[in-house]
Amino acid sequence: MKIISKRLCRKVLLAAVLTLIFAHGTARAAAARPSADESAALRSMAGQLLLVGFRGESLSGADSVVRDVTHYNLGGVILFDRDVALGSDRRNIRSVRQLAALTAALQKAAQTPLFVAVDQEGGRVARLSPRHGFAALPSAQETGAAATTAASADAGSRAGAMLHDVGVNLNFAPVVDVNVRPDNPVIGRAGRSFSADSEAVARHAQAFLQGMASHGVLGCVKHFPGHGSSAADSHLGVADISASWNENELVPYRRLLDGGHVQMIMTGHLFNSRLDPDHPATLSRAVITGLLRGRLGFGGVVVSDDMQMKAITDRYGLEQAVALALNAGVDILLFGNNLTYDADIVPEVVDMIESLVERGVVPRSRIEESFARVLRLKESAGLLPARVRTVQETAGNF
Repeated sequence: MKIISKRLCRKVLLAAVLTLIFAHGTARAAAARPSADESAALRSMAGQLLLVGFRGESLSGADSVVRDVTHYNLGGVILFDRDVALGSDRRNIRSVRQLAALTAALQKAAQTPLFVAVDQEGGRVARLSPRHGFAALPSAQETGAAATTAASADAGSRAGAMLHDVGVNLNFAPVVDVNVRPDNPVIGRAGRSFSADSEAVARHAQAFLQGMASHGVLGCVKHFPGHGSSAADSHLGVADISASWNENELVPYRRLLDGGHVQMIMTGHLFNSRLDPDHPATLSRAVITGLLRGRLGFGGVVVSDDMQMKAITDRYGLEQAVALALNAGVDILLFGNNLTYDADIVPEVVDMIESLVERGVVPRSRIEESFARVLRLKESAGLLPARVRTVQETAGNF
């Protein structure tokens, strides 16, 4: 999708953004809008910057997620097989047929096509598991141990086929963390890293990504700038990698970016005082805009790890975390809604983003920039029609 013309005035751009809310709306002339419409445009953009978990194996008109995709232009959802907050084995996934019906219903309700995401790495991290009728996939550690990348390519292809068949279009995989610390509780011991060799990680990750892409499934590499050397789990608190991290952990990102294989990168809630003395990576402008976008040249979509992990919630209020992440350069805020559950997280955060912009805490240009990246990625992934070339070409009303 072409970048919006610099000659378009700001009000024309904002009016045009409104058109993304209803897929079957009618076209309107690009003209100056009153402030109420500018507010609606901002809220429409804000909704596309959220990817949220929800409860339920099917939809009904009363579901909060139906409200979110219908009225808040929600950008995406993430699916889980277990409900951590409830301690339940039931969440979104029960069977192949049920999951396909759920994702189809979600897309039918959505005003703009959704990212439907899952963590399907293989091994211990596989939301689509044999207990639900899906084939088991090997872990990254297992396929990465092979002399060639064939096993990783096969695992990626199998994952892609499996996800495509049930309407999942985004996989938060592969992990490109280098296995620096084998006793790492969340990476090494869980078998989630391909290798202790950063070059091997890059090769296997590329093969896995290409395998998924052959079935039209988008991958997302994680956890930037590298979780492999941590001694802590960021789900439970701050993971300080200041003393253990080294630049070799950036090699997989460099290799994959040089080859044009990466369209989305997930940040880790990792604190490194040598990169930013004040904030973890997800909330750090130095790490995201400076290191990832500046030094490494990444122009794609940056998605946060779950903003409800204790590494964030133990130290930051919700509004502060949202403001810092957006100003750092994060494009999509992920709220798994699983470690804790808030049925109203989408309206809360949309309201919050609107307020942050109105108060000048977050520049409107940051929201527009991230919104444009999200739409470009949805188009390149085939979620938006190929004819949609610029924001102003789509049609609709709020």
